[in-house]
Amino acid sequence: MDMFIPAQYEVARNQELCIACRVCERQCANEVHEYDKELGKMISDSTKCVNCHRCVCLCPTHALKIVKSDDTYRLNGNWSVQAMNEVYRQAGDRGVLLSSMGNPEDYPIYFNKILVNASQVTNPPIDPLREPMETIVYLGKKDVEIKRDIEGKLVDTMGPQLKLTTPIMFSAMSYGSISYNAHESLARAAEELGIYYNTGEGGLHKDFYKYGKNTIVQVASGRFGVHEEYLNTAAAIEIKMGQGAKPGIGGHLPGMKISDDVSRTRMIPKGVDAISPAPHHDIYSIEDLRQLIYTLKEATDYKKPVIVKIAAVHNVAAIASGIARSGADIIAIDGFRGGTGAAPTRIRDNVGIPIELALAQVDERLREEGIRDAVSIVVGGSIHSSSDVVKAIALGADACYIGTAALLALGCHLCRSCHIGKCNWGIATQREDLVKRLNPDIGYRRLVNLVKSWTSEIQEMMGGMGINSIEALRGNRLMLRGVGLNERELGILGILHAGENM
Repeated sequence: MDMFIPAQYEVARNQELCIACRVCERQCANEVHEYDKELGKMISDSTKCVNCHRCVCLCPTHALKIVKSDDTYRLNGNWSVQAMNEVYRQAGDRGVLLSSMGNPEDYPIYFNKILVNASQVTNPPIDPLREPMETIVYLGKKDVEIKRDIEGKLVDTMGPQLKLTTPIMFSAMSYGSISYNAHESLARAAEELGIYYNTGEGGLHKDFYKYGKNTIVQVASGRFGVHEEYLNTAAAIEIKMGQGAKPGIGGHLPGMKISDDVSRTRMIPKGVDAISPAPHHDIYSIEDLRQLIYTLKEATDYKKPVIVKIAAVHNVAAIASGIARSGADIIAIDGFRGGTGAAPTRIRDNVGIPIELALAQVDERLREEGIRDAVSIVVGGSIHSSSDVVKAIALGADACYIGTAALLALGCHLCRSCHIGKCNWGIATQREDLVKRLNPDIGYRRLVNLVKSWTSEIQEMMGGMGINSIEALRGNRLMLRGVGLNERELGILGILHAGENM
C-alpha cells in the first residue's frame, strides 16, 4: 500500500494573468507544470514541487506563487506533519532519509545573540574612507624562532602561508555535487578577489588548473582525484576528517551525478555511486594523521600549507590541540549548520555543535596550551553576513569559509533538494540543460560583488570599534557582549553580558 503524502507547498496560479506561454513548464526540471490541451490552460502537480521558485521568478506575467499547503493531518502536539511523513516514506522504501544544505531546525544562532562594541570618546572610531584599514590575513604557522645569519641579518624561518586580501574564503564544494559552471564561478571570483576556493573531495577539473594559485585542494577518505599534479597545482592542501553537516560519516555522490567529466576528474567509473568511507583507513590516531600531513608536505616539497578540516563536535578543543601538534598549518572547523549536497537527515539535524561554541573553546584551549600561533583557525558552518565574520574573528578565528552564502549569490533558493540532481538554477546538478542556466560570467561577478560588499562592511564595523586591522580584532572578545544568553553559554563563549563591564 502506497501512502499518499500531501504536498508541503502548492502552486497558486492566477489564471487571469497566465498566458499559457509554458515558460514554467520548460524551466521546471521536476515536471510540476504541464499544458493541458483539452482545457487550454496550464495545470500544476504540486506534489512534485520543491519550492525552488524558478517558475515564480521567470513567469513573465507574475501569475505564479508558491504557498504553504493547508492540507494537513489532524493536529497533534506530539507528532508533527514532518515526523509523520518521514515514517510513511521509510515504511514505503526502507531507505535512509537524505537531506541537502544546512540544518533547518530551530536551534539558537549564537551570532545573532552577540553584539559588538563601538568606540566613542577616549578611543575614537576610525573612518575607513580616510584612514587605512587592514583586511589582509596570512594563514599558516606563526610560532617561528627568530634566527640571524653570521652578519646579523634575519633569516626567514616562516613556513608557507596563504595570503588573503580579506578574511573570507569559499568553502569546499566538490565537482559532482555542484556543476562545472558553479566551480568556474567560484574559481574566477577567488582569483579576482585574491582569496581561495576549495575543490571539495571531487578532484580538480583540468580546465581549472590555471586557477591553482587561488585553489585549495582536498584529500578526503575516498581519495577521489588525488594525484601528484593535483597536489602541486594548488596553493594549499586540506585533509578532510569531518564535515559539519555530517560528522562521523563519509560522503555519497549518487551515480546519476557521475557524468563523463566528473568520472575523469574523480578517477572513478561513470554512473557508479561515489562512496567515501567514514574514516580514513590509514588514520586512527594523531600519529597517523601526522604521517599523512608530512607525506603531503614531502610530496609538495614543503611549499604548501596543510589544512586539517574537522566537524564541530563536543570534544573539538582536544581534537584541535592534537591537530596543532601534528604538524598541520591550519585547522578548519565546520559547524553543525553547514551546508551539504546530501546527508542523512538524522545526522544533519542531530549531530555536532554550533560553530560559535566550538570556535570559542578551540581558541581558548590553544591559548591555554601556548600553541595558538602554531596554527591558524578557519571556521564555517552558516556564516550569514559580514557581521558574523567580525564576530567569528573576535571569538578567535583567523578567517571564515562561506559556502551557502556563495551559492545564494549564484542564485540558490535553498529548496534543499540538491541530492536529487535536478537543481533548476544550474548549481547542484550535472544535467547539461540545467548547468547552462548558470552563466559563469554573471555568477563570478555576483560572488565578487558579495565579498567586496562584506569587506566594506567589515571595515566599517572595525572602524566603529576603533580597530584598524584584522590582527587586532582576532580573539578580542572584550569587544563582544551577549544578549539573552545564560551564564553557561556566556562562559563557553568567553564573553560578558550586554551592560556588564570588567
